[in-house]
Amino acid sequence: MINKLIKEITQKNAPIVVGLDPMLNYIPEHVQKKAYSEFGETLEGAAEAIWQYNKAIVDATYDLIPSVKPQIAMYEQFGIEGLKVFKRTVDYCKEKGLVVIGDIKRGDIGTTSAAYATGHLGKVTVGTKQYSLFDEDFVTVNPYLGTDGIKPFIDVCKEEKKGLFILVKTSNKSSGEFQDKLIDGRPLYEIVGEHVAKWGEEHMGDKYSYIGAVVGATYPEMGKVLRKIMPKSFILVPGYGAQGGKAEDLKPYFNEDGLGAIVNSSRGIIAAYKQEKYANFGEANFADASRQAVIDMIEDINGALGH
Repeated sequence: MINKLIKEITQKNAPIVVGLDPMLNYIPEHVQKKAYSEFGETLEGAAEAIWQYNKAIVDATYDLIPSVKPQIAMYEQFGIEGLKVFKRTVDYCKEKGLVVIGDIKRGDIGTTSAAYATGHLGKVTVGTKQYSLFDEDFVTVNPYLGTDGIKPFIDVCKEEKKGLFILVKTSNKSSGEFQDKLIDGRPLYEIVGEHVAKWGEEHMGDKYSYIGAVVGATYPEMGKVLRKIMPKSFILVPGYGAQGGKAEDLKPYFNEDGLGAIVNSSRGIIAAYKQEKYANFGEANFADASRQAVIDMIEDINGALGH
C-alpha cells in the first residue's frame, strides 16, 4: 500500500491528505435540514448529515488528492450510527481510488492490540469465513506501550500489505510535556523515531517502509532531525494551516527525491466555505470551496518545495 500511496502522490503531484473530521457545526444548514427531515433530530439524522457532507467533499476533490484521513473520534461521538458512517466513508473513498489512513491512535498490548489491528486492518474469522471490518489502508498508532503494542499491528500489516503511522512528535502545544523529555541526554521523540526506523526495516515497500511516523508541522527543526533518523519512513504531517504550520516549514520533512512526507489538512479543507477567503462560494457550494482549498494547498506546498 505504501507503493500505491507514493504512486498517487507522484501522479497527482499532491503530497497532501484531506482529514475527514466532520463536526455538526461544520455541516451547512441545508444539509442538516434535509437529513433531519428524513430521519428526525436523531443520531441517525446526524449520521446521514455527516455522510452527505463527506460524500460531497470526496466527490469534489478525489481527482486531486491521493489520500484521506478520517478521524474516528468524530464518528464515535455519534455512537453506532457514527461508526456506520465511518465505515461507509472508508468504503466510498476506496471505491474512488483513494488511500485511506484511519486516524485511530490505538495503542495497547497482546491480544488487545491484535484485536485493534484485526478490526481496522485485517480480517476476523467467524467459523469457516473471514470478514474485513473497517478495512483502512493505514492507521495511526500510539507507541507508548513499546514494541508489545506495535508488533501485533506490524504482523497484520505484513499479511495484508498495509501500513502504520506511529506517533513520534505530535503537533499539539503540550506534546513536549512527555515527548521532549530528555532520556540520557536525548529527547524522547528521537528515541521513538529510532524505534520507528527499526520497526520499518521489518516491512519495506520498494523504496519506503510501510511503517511511517507522525511528526507535526509546528516543529520543523525537530522534523529535520527526525527525517534523518527515519530516512525510509514516510512522515504524516499534521498541523498545516489551521494549527499554524506553514508551507515553508515543510521542506525538512521531505527527502531529496521530493518524497517522504504527506501533509494533512482537515478543517482547512472540509470547512473551507467558512473562511473569508472562500466565502464567495457560500454554504450551498461548500464542496466547491473545499476543492479550491485543495488546489490552493497543493500550489502552496509545491511552491515551497520547488516542485
